[in-house]
Amino acid sequence: MRTVTRMVTAELLLHPVRLRVVQALLGDRVLTTGELHAELPDVPTASLYRHVALLAGAGMLEVADEHRVRGAVERSYRLVPDAVSLGPERMRSLAADEHRRAFAVFTAGLLADYDRYLEGAGQQPDLGADGVSYRQLALWLADDEVPEFLREVREVLQRYAAAGPAEGRRRRVLTTVLLPAG
Repeated sequence: MRTVTRMVTAELLLHPVRLRVVQALLGDRVLTTGELHAELPDVPTASLYRHVALLAGAGMLEVADEHRVRGAVERSYRLVPDAVSLGPERMRSLAADEHRRAFAVFTAGLLADYDRYLEGAGQQPDLGADGVSYRQLALWLADDEVPEFLREVREVLQRYAAAGPAEGRRRRVLTTVLLPAG
């Protein structure tokens, strides 16, 4: 597997369309470019193919399957495990301006996702029925308590993330931000 450098990873993931492609594939999803286009209909097809090719060439996506469709080869893609994760070492290596840019792209993507949800929900979205929420909670934690808190949260999240798709299940995306305040 090809190793993606810090700068290449940052540049690849900080593009709004490529970030949306990665988000669409979260949760062990395997999608063709056509299926990705159905989820990102505002992205021109040629542009989407170019962004998928860049992500695949950088080792962030891998071909999960190939089959012939009317003489052409149709590929299904999935995320390479941990290829798009900015772990602690990668996070420490980013400069402050790179962090600002990454967070701006992250929040812009979050706003766009929420807008798409509202557009698809019609005139009166039922956030409660759809399980939509957004809120902030202040936690009083000593520095040495943070790793234990994160470990416990990670265990809960991993348990639910491992469940995978099934009848009656709807894909949901949980977004978290943990910041020291004041």
